[in-house]
Amino acid sequence: MPVSVLIPSYNHAPFVERTLRSVFKQTLPPTKLFVIDDGSNDDSVNIIERILTDCPFDSELIVRENRGLCATLNQGFSLSKDEFFAYISSDDVWLPTFLESRIGLLNQRNKALLAFGHSYLIDENDAIIDCTSDWTNYPDKDILPMLLRGIVPASASVVYRRTTLERRKWNENARLEDYELYLKLSTDGEFALDSNILSAWRQHGWNVSGDFPLMLQEWIEAQNRVCDDLKISRADLDKIQTELRFNATADYIRRGDKIGAFSLMRNNLRGAASNLQIAEMLVRLAVPHKIFSWNRNRKHRQIVNKYGNLNELPE
Repeated sequence: MPVSVLIPSYNHAPFVERTLRSVFKQTLPPTKLFVIDDGSNDDSVNIIERILTDCPFDSELIVRENRGLCATLNQGFSLSKDEFFAYISSDDVWLPTFLESRIGLLNQRNKALLAFGHSYLIDENDAIIDCTSDWTNYPDKDILPMLLRGIVPASASVVYRRTTLERRKWNENARLEDYELYLKLSTDGEFALDSNILSAWRQHGWNVSGDFPLMLQEWIEAQNRVCDDLKISRADLDKIQTELRFNATADYIRRGDKIGAFSLMRNNLRGAASNLQIAEMLVRLAVPHKIFSWNRNRKHRQIVNKYGNLNELPE
């Protein structure tokens, strides 16, 4: 079951050793590990060079100027030769059976283009601060309806068949590397859901995912770019996007942007499922942000107590 692994590295000096060692510990080791440093200006390259001396399988470090994440992913895939391909950002973490479990599933599901699953969310100290399984249930096979609602699997949870990516590439002009690719692939075949939680997505100040308005804009723009592939009429897509914008009001409120939230809600009222949903959103707008912050901190403490630290999980 040969698999190539890529680590695209960019300014993650505090975390890249943890990422590398999580790949080294895989119970199904990669045929080759590629690390492409995309013009880091911190100490990432020195750390990677030092840690790769411990790599138990073939590895290669490429250091070059900054070209962006999607260009790095396309370059890494072009270098790979194996039947399966996976990448993990230089701040995320795999649990030891990640590759074994995902590739085992793909070997059972011949029609599946990729295997994916839920992910833990971790902070700078590897404390588990959330889990995507607590937000939603991921579907098996057809995930397009989920994607259109702006629910996107973490990239660290995915393993691809090589043939899947030979037809579709990452759009190097996209600001969210995987969303447009997932949309296109969802029209090509099945996504196989692995029930095991075997990846960790790190949350910190460098994440693009922290800029929710940018994410929302990119979801809409990516949907518009691939509308023809999705075989959805423009009228139906407009309705889906109005619902997406209205539901995003809650995310604006959580982030304390009540002016942006009110504007988004007012301009997308047709996206509400009912008058009751509009009323509930108005109530949330009226709640002081301090209460949201208190409730968020309370939930954070509960989740940390529930899951603990990533390093404490059984291997």
